[in-house]
Amino acid sequence: MADKSPLRLAVRALSKTYGTGASANVVLQDITFDIREGEFVCLVGPSGAGKTTLLRCLTSLMPASSGEIQLDGQRLTRPSPKISVVFQEYTRSLMPWMTAERNVALALYNRKLPKREALALSREALASVGLKGAETKYPWQLSGGMQQRVAIARALVTQPEVLVMDEPFASIDAQTKLELEDLTLALQRSRDMTVMLVTHDIDEAVYLSDRIIVLSKNPATVQEIIDVRFGNERDQFTTRASPLFGELRSHVLSLIRLTQHKQGLSPA
Repeated sequence: MADKSPLRLAVRALSKTYGTGASANVVLQDITFDIREGEFVCLVGPSGAGKTTLLRCLTSLMPASSGEIQLDGQRLTRPSPKISVVFQEYTRSLMPWMTAERNVALALYNRKLPKREALALSREALASVGLKGAETKYPWQLSGGMQQRVAIARALVTQPEVLVMDEPFASIDAQTKLELEDLTLALQRSRDMTVMLVTHDIDEAVYLSDRIIVLSKNPATVQEIIDVRFGNERDQFTTRASPLFGELRSHVLSLIRLTQHKQGLSPA
């Protein structure tokens, strides 16, 4: 991803407060950063730092208390068809009474496409995530990793320019998690999407990212934005074994532990 790529998302002085007066809880405070076209950015921070709250504000699923978000230079005030979301709890986001292809086609409902066209697009999206042949299976007939692939296919079927992912691999076994990380990278490159992924897994953030945004806690602010200079040629063996990977991992971990220490918490 070139440093001079056009600006896709701009977050300016974003704050979020729950409640008012003495009971007010400031979760996000003066959050500012940019994400460029085709960039893969991971958001990390201590537990309870407000990562998911920030994601919901970014996608207009929740209003911010102050500040603004711009998408392609326009202020974002409502959910945009340019943005798709993949949630952590795929077991809750998939409809158990619908087949995989019909779960994916749900994302096309508002487009009022003919049923045959919607299902054809759904099958293409499922094939792109390695689920060709599973179109007529129900979620309960699929493994956890396959169910999350269905959720990813549903996010992709609308051809989004921005893909936002909220800890999408947290509930999946370790081997499947590595496979889905590589699948996400391949999809991002082939579709030239901008991706923002929220994660608790520092190793995952280092492996996937062009940049990592590290939040503090109580209230969350941007501690540091870290460049990850691996380029596009990454794999689970050599990249993770490289000295740079270890250095980046240690640096991110030290930032998170520092903010935990300041809050009087013991490191995880």
